[in-house]
Amino acid sequence: MDIMENCRVRFAPSPTGPLHIGGARSALFNYLIAKRFKGQFILRIEDTDVERSSRESEDNIFDSLRWLGLDWDEGPDIGGPYGPYRQMERLAIYKKYIQELIDKGLAYYCYCTEEELEEERQELIAKGEPPRYLGKCRELSPEQKEQFIQEGRKPVVRFRVPGNQEIVVNDLVRGKVVFESNGIGDYVILKSDGIPTYNFAVVIDDYLMKISHVIRAEEHLSNTPRQILIYEALGWETPTFAHVSLILGKDKSKMSKRHGATSVVQYKEQGYLPEAVVNFLALLGWAPEGEEEIFTMEELIEQFSLERVSKRPAVFDIDKLKWINGVYIRGCSNEEIRDLFIPVLQEAGHLPEKLSDRDYQWIQLVINGLQEKVHTLKEVLEHIDMFVGDQVELESEDLKKVLEEEQVPLVIETLKEKIKTVEELTPETVKTMLKEVSKETKQKGKKVFMPIRIAITGKMHGPELHSIIPALGKENVLKRIEKTVG
Repeated sequence: MDIMENCRVRFAPSPTGPLHIGGARSALFNYLIAKRFKGQFILRIEDTDVERSSRESEDNIFDSLRWLGLDWDEGPDIGGPYGPYRQMERLAIYKKYIQELIDKGLAYYCYCTEEELEEERQELIAKGEPPRYLGKCRELSPEQKEQFIQEGRKPVVRFRVPGNQEIVVNDLVRGKVVFESNGIGDYVILKSDGIPTYNFAVVIDDYLMKISHVIRAEEHLSNTPRQILIYEALGWETPTFAHVSLILGKDKSKMSKRHGATSVVQYKEQGYLPEAVVNFLALLGWAPEGEEEIFTMEELIEQFSLERVSKRPAVFDIDKLKWINGVYIRGCSNEEIRDLFIPVLQEAGHLPEKLSDRDYQWIQLVINGLQEKVHTLKEVLEHIDMFVGDQVELESEDLKKVLEEEQVPLVIETLKEKIKTVEELTPETVKTMLKEVSKETKQKGKKVFMPIRIAITGKMHGPELHSIIPALGKENVLKRIEKTVG
C-alpha cells in the first residue's frame, strides 16, 4: 500500500449531537492509516452550524474517541502547529481567501432573496432539470449592487463555477469518478452572516493543515467536485480522497435508531467493551486478508489498508457485535472482568459503594458463573437474580413435572441436610456435596442436578451450581428450596 511519507489525516465532526457509529468508523479508519504510516491524526471541530453546535456535544465526541482509544495528535484541546482547530475560531482566515477569490473574479456577491431562489428552483424542477443557481448576480453593475444594498439585502458570496469542465475524483475506494461542472451551478461559499459554508471551509482547513488524505463517508462524494474547484481556483494541490461506503441496517436501509443504538456512548452504556466496538467497526467495510475476525488495535494498525475497503455498503449486524464483545469478555483476566462488573452491579443496587471482603467473594462467584455466558456487561443483570435473595420463580409450568419425579424428595432432603451441616459454602464444598448427594441417593446426572437446579434457580439451564449456591448462601438456598419443593 503506497501512502507517502508525511501522512496527515483528519476527523472533522460537527458538534451537533453524540458521536454516531458512522462517524466513529470514519475516525477509526483515519486513525489506523495515520498509525500504520507513522503520520498524524488530527481532530478538527466543524462548528459553523452555530444554532445546533454545542460544547456538550464536543465533549461527548472527545470522550467517545478517547473511550475507543483513538487519541489525536493535534486538536482543539491539545493545540498543534496548524490551529485553531475549531472553525468558528478561524473566521479571519476564511475571510482572507474569500477576498482573494473575489479579487480574482472567481467569486462574487449574490443579493438574491430566498423567495427568488425558491422560484428559480421550482422552475428548473418543472423543466425536469437539476436545481442549481443560474447566475443571476454574476455580472451585476455597480448601480445594481448599490440598489440592492439600499434595499437592505445582505449578500452571500458565490463561487463562479467554470462551464463545460470535467471534474475528476481519483478515489482510493471508488476509483475514477467524473462530474460535469455544468450540473453544479454557482454555489455559496460565504453566508450572509459572514460564516463560510462547509464546502469552502473544509478546503481551506485541509490545505492549511497539510492534510494528505481525506478519508470520509460516501455521502461527501457529491461535495468533492465543489471542493476540487476551490483547490484549483486557489492554485493548490488537492489531497487524495477515499470515500467509505454507507453503513446499512440488516434490512439494507440506512442505519437508524430502529436498528438499535446509533451513538458510541449508547454502546458504552449497554455494556460493550471499547476493544470489541473498535474490532467490529473495523470490519464494517474492511475485509482482512485471512479468515480471522478478532483483532487487537495493534493488529489492525499493522493490517489495515484502503485497498481492502469495499465499495459495497457495510451491514451493521448487532448479533456479530455481541459475539465479538462476548469473545472479549471471555478473554478478560479475572481482575479486569471484576472491575468491569462492579460498576454495573453497583448501579443496579446489587453492590454497595464500599465493598467488603464478602462482596468481593460474591463478585468472584458471579464472574465464575457468568463470564462464559454473557455477551455484554449489562447482560449480567439478566441473570443476577440467580445469585441474590430468597425469591425464586419457575420459568415454565413444565418444570413442575421434573420436581414431581419420584427420586426428587430424597435428592432434595439429602441436599438440605448437607447444606445445613457444611461449615462453609464454597465452590469446592458444593462440588463435593453434589457428588455425595448423587452417591448417597444412588442417582446420576440429570436425575440429581436438574431438580436441584430448578428448585434453587427456577430454570433448567444457567451458570454452574457450584457458583450459584455459594453466592446465595445457606439461608437463601434453603428458603428457595422450601418455596419450590417444600
